[in-house]
Amino acid sequence: MLRSARLSLGAALLAIVLVGLVSTPAQAAVWYSTDRWGTWSSGGYTLYNNVWGSGYGPQTIWANSATNWGVWANHPNTGGIKAYPNSTKWSGKKVSALGTLSSSFNLTVPTSGVAFTSAYDVWSSDNAHEIMLWMNKYGAVGPLGTLQTSVSVGGHSWNVYRGSNGSNQVYSFVRTSNTSSGTVDIKAICTWIKNRGWFGDVTIGNVQFGYEITSSSGGKDFVTNNLTITAT
Repeated sequence: MLRSARLSLGAALLAIVLVGLVSTPAQAAVWYSTDRWGTWSSGGYTLYNNVWGSGYGPQTIWANSATNWGVWANHPNTGGIKAYPNSTKWSGKKVSALGTLSSSFNLTVPTSGVAFTSAYDVWSSDNAHEIMLWMNKYGAVGPLGTLQTSVSVGGHSWNVYRGSNGSNQVYSFVRTSNTSSGTVDIKAICTWIKNRGWFGDVTIGNVQFGYEITSSSGGKDFVTNNLTITAT
């Protein structure tokens, strides 16, 4: 009976492992979700699957850690943003009181057959102001608003757009060339906007980084090899 029980236990464990290999993304060692609103928090970060648009397809988010994560997304080749899977960290300080607000990133993203941007989304705590930092973009995507100026600030060169989505003011900094790795000084960008008079000494709330995906037909991988957000 003891030998039989051990064999049964071994078979059960093997079955669990095999099911995991079939249903779980190969990268996911800690967490994954196919729920469009799936979330997971660790080390001060919260990951969101965040499939919020219409006409969307399947999307799976996975995480090896709070700073190493990604998504597999299969959204149809139609217009309109389908999802913004992202990592979020809270600041909670006024622009004038910010110590360090910066981020480093390293990504592996598809460059053909897609429409998306890899972007930071930085919010004032009342959600009245939204700062988007486009680190790369592929396919038929573009920022909201009208071109205001070009500037080098925060460690990068940008074309800067300003507009409104009807709910909040949006300031889009579109990098003049695509990059998949680097460091950005978010505090310097917030200070630049404040000094320009576009907003006052607002409190910075959520600092997000993710992939604003319009289309990824056939299934594409968006991999965040490393992302750290420092808010002091």
